Amino acid sequence: MTTMLAQNSTPSDILLWILLGVIALVGLFIFFIMLAVLKLYVQALFSDAKVSMIDLIMMRLRKVPPEVVVLNRISAKKAGLDIPTDLMEAHYLARGNISRVVAAMIAADKAGIELPWNRATAIDLAGRDILDAVQTSVNPKVIDVPSVQSGKTTIDAVAKDGIQLRAKARVTVRTAISRLVGGATEETIIARVGEGIVSTIGSAEDYKSVLENPDRISKTVLAKGLDSGTAFEILSIDIADIDVGENIGAQLQATQAEADTKRFQAQAEQRRALAIAQEAEHQAEAQKNRALVVLSESEVPKAIAESLRSGKLGLMDYYRMQNMMADTQMRSAIGGTPPQA
Repeated sequence: MTTMLAQNSTPSDILLWILLGVIALVGLFIFFIMLAVLKLYVQALFSDAKVSMIDLIMMRLRKVPPEVVVLNRISAKKAGLDIPTDLMEAHYLARGNISRVVAAMIAADKAGIELPWNRATAIDLAGRDILDAVQTSVNPKVIDVPSVQSGKTTIDAVAKDGIQLRAKARVTVRTAISRLVGGATEETIIARVGEGIVSTIGSAEDYKSVLENPDRISKTVLAKGLDSGTAFEILSIDIADIDVGENIGAQLQATQAEADTKRFQAQAEQRRALAIAQEAEHQAEAQKNRALVVLSESEVPKAIAESLRSGKLGLMDYYRMQNMMADTQMRSAIGGTPPQA
């Protein structure tokens, strides 16, 4: 029978059957998609946040989860915010977090903070936690200085009298929504406050004045406008603890004195070595002169012999000279003077 129908069918009939089959498959596909989003359509409709069936189907085709868009639109609508689904889809496709953006906008609206959709999505896409930023703007948070992550427990500074002070501070900040995009983070606040504490203690005449008025540090640091260019507004800076550390000035003086001692010892050793060298030179010079004297004295017997041969010196004269020399040696011996060689 089928063979007979195939033989009796014309090419146009076969094309028609193929077309009908394609239409049936497309219709079946659309039916299943509509069946999947029908619950969301009804839910949005009865929540006064209507979303068309076509929009829901197109979301599915664009791989945007319609349940996320519908549920967040319902939440925004119930809070008095009308956010179009197109904006939510665009933010999702840009890899944004729709749920946190909508929750942040609702929280900001209830707190009376101006937070338009464009700014909220820009903050979210910048990598900032928009919901945490709004919550911090409503409920300020406390930042410890120094931070626990730094591994340090205190900010150490030295007053003019050389005494070290170790301080801990707590900074109360509130998020500035308008400066959140491009604003510096908590690390900048911690670094600036730490620098201000070191500068204030370092300018104090002595450590006692700092211990007597620790609020002086808070007022001085707070007056510097440390929140400029950051994503936060500093509400207060409180000194939680301040202790006396080491006497850095005395340690530096002791170290300097030790260094001076070593320098003076080196200079003295240098002078001693120079004196020893000069003494050795003088001894060498004396030995040289003594050798010259001995050499000159060795010429005297030769001169006497030559005088005797030439008749310039008589024998009796020579004996008288010998007697005189012996007499001189005897007197020197009696007087305690060693005889000359």
